[in-house]
Parts: sequence; structure tokens; C-alpha cells
Amino acid sequence: MSFPSMLRRLSAATRVSIEQVAVLHNSGLIDLRRPLEIWRTARCTRILGPIAGPVRVAARRCPDTLAIVDRDGALTYHELDTATDALALSWLAAGIGPESTVAVLCRDHRGLVLAMVAAAKIGSRLVLLNTGFAAAQLADVADREAIDAIVADAEFADAVTMAPNRVRRLGVEPISPGAQHKLPDPPRQGGFVILTGGTTGTPKGVPRRVRSPLAAAQFLDRVPLRRGGVTLLCAPLFHGTALSQFILSLSLGCTVILHGRFDSTRALEQIAEHRVTALVLVPTMLRRILSLGDDVLAGHRTDSMRIVFCAGAALPSAVGSKAIEAFGPVIYNFYGCTETGTATIATPQDWIAAPGTVGRPPLGIVVRLYADNRIPVDGPGRSGTVYVGNAIAFEGYSGGGGKRILDGLMSTGDVGHWDSAGRLFIDGRDDDMIVSGGENVFPGEIEDLLYEHPAVTEAAVIGVPDDEFGQRLAAFVIPAGDVTEAEVKLFVREHLARFKVPRDVHLVDDLPRTATGKIHRGGLAALARDREPDSDRFSL
Repeated sequence: MSFPSMLRRLSAATRVSIEQVAVLHNSGLIDLRRPLEIWRTARCTRILGPIAGPVRVAARRCPDTLAIVDRDGALTYHELDTATDALALSWLAAGIGPESTVAVLCRDHRGLVLAMVAAAKIGSRLVLLNTGFAAAQLADVADREAIDAIVADAEFADAVTMAPNRVRRLGVEPISPGAQHKLPDPPRQGGFVILTGGTTGTPKGVPRRVRSPLAAAQFLDRVPLRRGGVTLLCAPLFHGTALSQFILSLSLGCTVILHGRFDSTRALEQIAEHRVTALVLVPTMLRRILSLGDDVLAGHRTDSMRIVFCAGAALPSAVGSKAIEAFGPVIYNFYGCTETGTATIATPQDWIAAPGTVGRPPLGIVVRLYADNRIPVDGPGRSGTVYVGNAIAFEGYSGGGGKRILDGLMSTGDVGHWDSAGRLFIDGRDDDMIVSGGENVFPGEIEDLLYEHPAVTEAAVIGVPDDEFGQRLAAFVIPAGDVTEAEVKLFVREHLARFKVPRDVHLVDDLPRTATGKIHRGGLAALARDREPDSDRFSL
């Protein structure tokens, strides 16, 4: 690279950094008028990490503010900081140290948060386990991640028995600090590991350490989380969606409501009771809240909400637009993956202008499309695999391997296209595309259409083997009223090309799901194998 090119690149990076600092200041995360406080916050986060660091900072800045609320009540930032100091000291005395790896297998409640913060204060590596794990998956992860100790809810006792005997069981019972010694700083930031979905086989580990103090700007540039807000986490904390917003909320000194096992009616009640300003969930949860009906929604105050942060799966156009009708212009549709971190975020204005979009890249993030994973794609309407450049992208799975890299950018594994205004749309997973009778089809397009049918509550479409066509489309539909399989096919035929009409339609009571509420594609394939296609297919 020539010297002038290096200067231009350095100049651009400096400009972006300055803009990121401005975003952090405007959000209230930092105050440029108080440089000493900025230095203290940066130092604390660098040492303790992005989970425990904000707790320590908030305990000093706003000790009496409620930090977390769960079924058992509330803890202030001072109480959370004090309790986790005591827990960390007791774990240190029991032999858990900076070289240890601590796993947590818990629903969302204060015990989970106590364990997460205490592990970070020790400098231990933290592994967030999926509550939907089978025992064999847990055992495999425990071996691969070299887990030394585990904190688990009683309901997961059977799964924990499959872990190696060397894995110790830890508790998070409240401990009075009494006259104990002051907790020493860890020698380094422990970091944490998020696991991929793991719907088939053993999920992969994605290690995380937040090294840049400007990383929060990629969210706050597009999502107006602000100091003093109230965040309701419906998505579970082991999921990257909830974890990112949990960390940001702590950093802003917000109050975090821990929802636990999802219940749509209780979510509405919590929004009204706590005057929630930000709701964090996956699309299935949002759909279930909206399915309670207009009368139920109208019976709960939701006017405090400024943000409905939706991520983790594709948000159907009909669902996002219905949410705006119900709650106002508050939808923020996030797109990214565990490995790359943030790619794009659609604001309410993006969604209203182009329903279904995942928006634009925030400040400091680069997104490009490549055809055949090698040829850059420019211009609207042209499809390509999505590649992302992000400072917090992972550097490889903990068990080895990584994602495809091209021109310094990392593949998400999705295919998408830009519109004329520079907004991104996701067509589907590159490995979900099916070839039926020589035609390429992305099931997501058909699913999105089915959500617009007034008698369809939820829908999922997959490809299944077919002797004649190679693959055929099979649709699984949860009906909201009287609808027949033939009517579903006709609805698709009226709106899409003939080859996109599902040859099989299954009316079902529910769909197989992961622990985060996402539709389990492997489970759908098993359902399709168990059901013989109707012999009397609707002819189009």
C-alpha cells in the first residue's frame, strides 16, 4: 500500500473514531466534559470486562438506581456490586481463579447475573450455556471448552450429571461481605464465550473480548438507548441479542428487567408495570405478543416504549408492520450473527419506508455483497453473500476453524440485496436455498408472504427431497382461523411464481423451536419425514 493510501485510510479511521466518540457522548454513555470520569470508566472496563466493569462504574455513579429486577425483587447497582464482590471472594477462596473457566446454565434471574459478574471480577473465562441443551451436548461443550466449574439451575440437574466429574458445582447463594478482604483486580480481562445455535450436533464456541471502548457506538448510532432507561429482556441472556443489550443497558446505568421463561401476557404486564423504554426479543416472541389481540394490547400501557429491538431471526414484514401499528414507530430490526457481531440495523424510518429491510450498517461497520463468494456485487436488486467488517468480529471458534474471509470481511452465510436507497434485505441462508425443478427458491420469501394471510398465525417453509424435482417446498402453517391446505397454496400462487408454491402444506398446532424461540429447521425436516404428502395435491 502506498503512503498516500495509508494516510487516506488513517484519516478515514480517525474521522470514524471521532464520530463514534460523539455518538457515545450524545447517548450519555460518556461525558466529554468529565475526562477523568471517562478515564476511570475505560480503565475499569478494560480490567473487569464489559459485564462487570459497568456494574462497578454504575455502583459509583448511581448506587441507588435499580440495576436488575426479577421475580424475587430488585437489586440496586450498589447491592449488585457488593454481592458479586462477596461471591467472587468466596469463589477465589474455593479455588476458582483467573485460569478457571466457569459455565452458567440458568434461566434469566439474579443468580445468573451474579454468576456472570462474579466470574468477570475474578478474571475467569465465562461460558454461557443454552438452556435447551441436551445432556450429551453439554458434556461435549464441557470437554471442548475445558470447563472447570458450573452454575446451574435445579431444573437442569439431569443434564449437568453428564458433565465430566472434574467439573465442580458452584452456588450463588447471597453472601454477606462482612469483614472480608477487598477483592483484588484480576490480572486480565477473562472474556466470555457465546455458543452458536447448535440445532444439530455440538454447538460451536465463539470467544469474545471487547477491546475497543468505541464498540458500543455501533448500536447507539442506530438504537436510541439512553441513560436512565428501563430495558425488558425477553430474549435469554445466553443469546447474543439479549447479552449485547444487557451490556449496553448496564453501561448506561439503566434498569434491566429479567423476564425468564417467555410469557407474552406477562411481558405486556411488565412493560406497563415498569414503564419499559426498550423491549428486547426475537421475532417469535413479538408475534406472540401481537397475537394476544388488539383488546388485550389496549388494556396495557405501552406508551413508554421507545425501542422494540428485534433480532435472532428474520422479522416477517407483516409482523414488523403490525408492531408499528400497535406500539408506534419503535421497531429496530437488527441483523448480524454471533461470529461477525452487528452488520446492519433498520430504524423505524427504514422499516416504514421499506418493510422487511434489515437497514444500513452503523458507524464503523462495512457490509459488502459478493456473488459466488468472490465477485463484488454493487447496485440495487443484485443478490450476493453478505460479508461484514466489524472490529468485534470473532477470531475463530474455540474448537478451531472459522468463517470464510474475503477482502478482510467475514461471511455471515446469508444471501441478500440492496435497494435503491442503500437498505439491505436478506433473501435467505445460502445453504437454505433449494433447487426445485431447476429453479432457485429461498423459503424466506414464501414465509414472509404467508404471514400476510389473515388466517395464518405462523409459518415455516423448508425443502424436502423429491424424486421428480430434486427438492420440493413443504410449508408448515399454524392457522389462526379456518383455512385449508388448498387455500394456502392458492394464496401463494396468486402472489408468487408457480415454482414457489409449496407442493406440501401441513396445518399444525405448533412448530419445533430452539431455546431462544427460533424455528428449528432440523425439527421441521423430521416432521416432514414423518408425514406422507397428501396424495390429493391441489393442482395449479
